[in-house]
Amino acid sequence: MKHTSWSTGLSFSADGTGVVVHAGNVATRLLADQVGLTDALSSAMARRGFIPTHDRGRVLVDVAVLIAGGGEAIADIDVLRHQAEVLGQVASPPTVWRALDELTPTAVKRIDMARAKVRAHVWSQLPDGLPASKVADTDLGDTVVLDVDATLVAAHSEKEGAAVTFKKGFGFHPLGVWCENTQESMALMLRPGNAGSNTASDHVAVLTAAIAQVPAAHRKKLLIRAAGAGASHELLEWITALDAKRGRSVEYSVGYAVTDKVRDAIARVPKTAWKPAIPADGEPREHGDVVEITGMLVLATWPTGMRVLALSLFEHADGWRYQAVATNSPIVKGGQVAFLEARHRAHARVETRIRHAKDCGLGRFPSREFAINAAWALAASIAADLTAWLRLLALPATLKACDPKALRYRFLHVPARLTHGARRRQLRFPATWPWATDIVATFTAIRALTPLRT
Repeated sequence: MKHTSWSTGLSFSADGTGVVVHAGNVATRLLADQVGLTDALSSAMARRGFIPTHDRGRVLVDVAVLIAGGGEAIADIDVLRHQAEVLGQVASPPTVWRALDELTPTAVKRIDMARAKVRAHVWSQLPDGLPASKVADTDLGDTVVLDVDATLVAAHSEKEGAAVTFKKGFGFHPLGVWCENTQESMALMLRPGNAGSNTASDHVAVLTAAIAQVPAAHRKKLLIRAAGAGASHELLEWITALDAKRGRSVEYSVGYAVTDKVRDAIARVPKTAWKPAIPADGEPREHGDVVEITGMLVLATWPTGMRVLALSLFEHADGWRYQAVATNSPIVKGGQVAFLEARHRAHARVETRIRHAKDCGLGRFPSREFAINAAWALAASIAADLTAWLRLLALPATLKACDPKALRYRFLHVPARLTHGARRRQLRFPATWPWATDIVATFTAIRALTPLRT
């Protein structure tokens, strides 16, 4: 019986007062208000002659806060609604559903414009400026790196737009763009499950939306990375046209199909031409070499300036295998072929962004209606931004590196007691919680942010 001694004298009741569960969600909501996102969304979603009980910008922010905190269904808004003592009145699930249903294409365009304005304000407050993307112990300076990729989301019931995917599953096939520098979700397009992996029009549309999210002062140097699905004539010609605009540099790095012609070109490469490959973290890569094979291919139908790099990898189980990369980046100094190939391989980091997005709203769509699920995807994108902004502007080192699950455990889901005194309210976090000091520091940093001037 010794192992049950901890429960001796422990009783239970449902009469507690002033207790706030998931109190860390208050920080995410406060951040949205402080940087001006809530007000901007309110203006974007306002309709002439319609004055709702619950402001639609506040509702959309609350859905994003809910998703960042791990919510998976519209009904989960009750997690916030039951905290009225600290959050005030929060919309009910039916009201949330109506608010999402009101997100017409025109409303979404206004929301995108509002997000871009707020994003520019957030970037202007970054303590050390825009973080540089790092590859092989070298940073890319002021280049903004946009990683575009699609993912599959399973549907376990009949939902509008759900279809058999190219992997023979059933669900949706959203396409998104993430900023490598900041880990923000720049654009997200919900697509049916049978949408093509390399549909150029979808790539152009989502990248157009993503570039519009980049503050104007940072659009001068862009790098667009994609897997093999990005290696289409239409997409690369579109990027080449952007690069041709005066005062702008737009480079691309995309996977390139290893066809028989590519294999023949690789076979003709002299052994002395191969250079040791390096991985994205800068450590030597064993049994890997890289070489440029542009001159050995006929690329007349591809955009001017495109070059093709080949990577050879030796695997003990299968022998040699090859990968290829297409890029319009020029050779500037000796050995840069290996660097460019490593820079492309850093695109794999987007898988972490996608995994986090699936853990925060993108992994499960709550409605049978495609339009509602598209609105939910938009809220998930906003949730990803709020989480990224927390890391960039407020979280201390002990919390900044946490993945969504760890962040929820350490911070977002921590309880607190709400006390009143001298006409003020105070959230008191448990003194014994290992991250209590970091939590208070986060709230203090959010309060210190400069509000957006409208």
